[in-house]
Amino acid sequence: MPLTAPRLYAARPDRRLGQVLADVGVLAWLVLWVVVARVVHGAVLVLAEPGRAVEDLGSSVADSMGSAASAAEDVPVVGDELSTPFDALGDAAGSVSGAGQAAQDAVGTLATVLAVVLVVLPVGWLLARWLPWRLRWVREASAVSRMSGGPSDLELLAARAVATAPLPRLAALPPGTGAAWRAGDPAAVRALAALEAGRLGLRLPDPGPGATAPSRSG
Repeated sequence: MPLTAPRLYAARPDRRLGQVLADVGVLAWLVLWVVVARVVHGAVLVLAEPGRAVEDLGSSVADSMGSAASAAEDVPVVGDELSTPFDALGDAAGSVSGAGQAAQDAVGTLATVLAVVLVVLPVGWLLARWLPWRLRWVREASAVSRMSGGPSDLELLAARAVATAPLPRLAALPPGTGAAWRAGDPAAVRALAALEAGRLGLRLPDPGPGATAPSRSG
């Protein structure tokens, strides 16, 4: 059996439109939550401003105390003693600056985690429902496409239609289709196979000249 490319969309316009709208809806849902995540990420990062201010203040004070300590060291005799308090204040300011940086890091981590959660949870929830439905259709439609090229495979599609098609759809077939199918009538087999293909929004290939309608039982 020749390999065929997987089918992604139905041949019937109404079914294909529904699939396209579903796919576009999933994409729009993803874009929506990515935008929301970006907005939340930016809003949470605003909370890092106080930490940045504390870091800048600590760095400024540390630099000032370092300059003062250097100047104090130049004083003869007592320079070392005078510079010690300034060094201690510079160390303390450096600790304050480190605390400001740590606060910024914590806020940045929180913003990233929230952004990821806001994308993963709603998008994952939708994908868990959309993807199995979409993959199941692709598998079944691709199988129907492969099986619609030969009479023996059409008989399998017809048998599946007889076993699984809703009764109203079977009743809508021409009278005598069931008896003709049991007798091996190609037209009846094709009618039932078309019913199974139509369940997926597909159409069987043109049978060409010579096809006949299912025979009617008297």
